[in-house]
Amino acid sequence: MVRFIGSIEGEVKTTCFSILLSTSDVEKGSFVKINHEAYGWVLARIDGLKRYMADGDEVLMADAKTIGYKDKDQVLIPKSPFKPNEKVYAADKELIMEVMGLSRFRSKNIYLGILEGHDIPVYLDIGKTIGKHVSVLAKTGAGKSYTVAVLLEELLKNNIPIVVIDPHGEYSTLRDENDDFDRMVEYGVKPKNYANKIKEYAVNILINPDAVKLTLNPKFNLQELIDIIPMKLTDRQKSLLYEALKRLEHKDYTIKDLINVVKMEGDKSGWKVISGLETLRNSGIFDGRPLTQEDIVREGQATIINLKGAEPQIQELVITKIAGDLFNSAKIGELPAFFFLVEEAHNFCPERGFGDVLSSALLRNIASEGRKFGFHLCVVSQRPARVDKNVLSQCNTQIILKVNNPNDLRAISQSIEGFTSGMETDIKQLSVGQALLVGECVEQPITVNIRARETRHKSSVKVKDKTTPPIEEKKGLRDKIKPIFIKDESHDKINLREIEKTLKKKAKKEKTTKDKLVSIFLKDEDEV
Repeated sequence: MVRFIGSIEGEVKTTCFSILLSTSDVEKGSFVKINHEAYGWVLARIDGLKRYMADGDEVLMADAKTIGYKDKDQVLIPKSPFKPNEKVYAADKELIMEVMGLSRFRSKNIYLGILEGHDIPVYLDIGKTIGKHVSVLAKTGAGKSYTVAVLLEELLKNNIPIVVIDPHGEYSTLRDENDDFDRMVEYGVKPKNYANKIKEYAVNILINPDAVKLTLNPKFNLQELIDIIPMKLTDRQKSLLYEALKRLEHKDYTIKDLINVVKMEGDKSGWKVISGLETLRNSGIFDGRPLTQEDIVREGQATIINLKGAEPQIQELVITKIAGDLFNSAKIGELPAFFFLVEEAHNFCPERGFGDVLSSALLRNIASEGRKFGFHLCVVSQRPARVDKNVLSQCNTQIILKVNNPNDLRAISQSIEGFTSGMETDIKQLSVGQALLVGECVEQPITVNIRARETRHKSSVKVKDKTTPPIEEKKGLRDKIKPIFIKDESHDKINLREIEKTLKKKAKKEKTTKDKLVSIFLKDEDEV
């Protein structure tokens, strides 16, 4: 049923107009529709509301922005304005989805969440969403890593190869099922784990015992070695490196082999080169069987490079080596298209003035050229102002959660074409778990309530308290049960084990009931 909400009032432009509302049941961001005499139904959105008194009566007005109507494969704004006093109605789901470019199908798309203020799931075309790079930006605590995990779940479901640079070990919980049933029911998702699709490698396996030791290929070209050796080399020292690489060309060599070849030259200036190579060798990331690019980029697999516990210089070295090797292979067509996500991007491609790190130039190059070769970059940061502005501006899809810092907002505004003061206000007013979505994947910026994860979020992982032995907890529970049933323990005939069995049966029955409820509400991936 079409719901009338008011009439167009005052001056009418093709791009904006005012509505004299007949109901107070209208919110900022709500979609409305107007029947244009030449173009049919046209979609618009409420940009602002105001209330005032006139002749003793309360008046409620709304400012609306015209979004347009669908004409074949494009959305157009009417060339002539609406008629004054034209009736305005609440927009229906079908018109919103059609004009905003939202898919009707969950399968083979990215299910990001629910459109704010409307019961409409946001299904996004994968190619349009990640094809021209992505940024996820937010202040600390706004739900950034949660949103990233939702995105990774969707890409894994669609068998997109993924590489995650994970400085804090946040994404290993993709192996574990979520147990927040209430939120999952709300968003229509089922608990799921991706343990069979996750390969995790770590520099420090003492801190990250579930990961495999990360070993990188020690083969470099001259420029790569010059870049990663942590000291400035003279022309003579560069020449020594070049000669050593030439001698070992077409061979499987180690960093130690390089050191030995430089030593054989007997050149005094070579000691600085040897010192730099020893630093690389002592990092430990070149010891053992190196990862192949096929190990890292594989269809339907997320390769997590866990850098937790590694020194910043080692982290820079790892991302530079991995990203550089993958980029070189992508340029000659040796790899399938893949998604390369960099957490804490402000540390790996900082804006000029915040330092220059080993990986900066490479990531700038990937942001500029990578899309042509199927290298789809995603930068994630809680400090947008500190991320290289050229990298940010190359990200066509931006998922922006709550941000308040003026410098960060300025950086975001400079990276988005057509950024408005209204968008800045929207970003500052977002709640935790809400995101402003901007890019080719939608016709206009929209606010999305990010869906519940299928996997467990790191902050919700239950960690055993090592200071409290488990037996004490069981004993405490038993002690609480005993006084209820046993008045005089020396004469009581009640079997405590039977009582515990009864309680366990009851808990099992309650769980089964909950599982039945979950199965009722969590449907398969159907059409909207």
